[in-house]
Amino acid sequence: MRLIALLILVIPGIMAALGIKLMRDMLFQILQPPFPFLWLQFLIGLFMLIFGIWFISGFVFYRDRKNKKVSIRYQSKTDPSSK
Repeated sequence: MRLIALLILVIPGIMAALGIKLMRDMLFQILQPPFPFLWLQFLIGLFMLIFGIWFISGFVFYRDRKNKKVSIRYQSKTDPSSK
């Protein structure tokens, strides 16, 4: 189970790193092969970065909430143990 959880986190992490690389290459005007325009390369890189960070932070937040390590103000209001 831990290996599956690690793979679930590694894939979005690689995706975020690739997004940073695409945005960096756009700043140095290096066009990567699958993209016809620099601005499209930057937008896809930005999307990949945001999605990777969003997924990893959501996974960590869900795990902490499940283990009751989250502050009271971030717990759901329907949770009976938060009262």
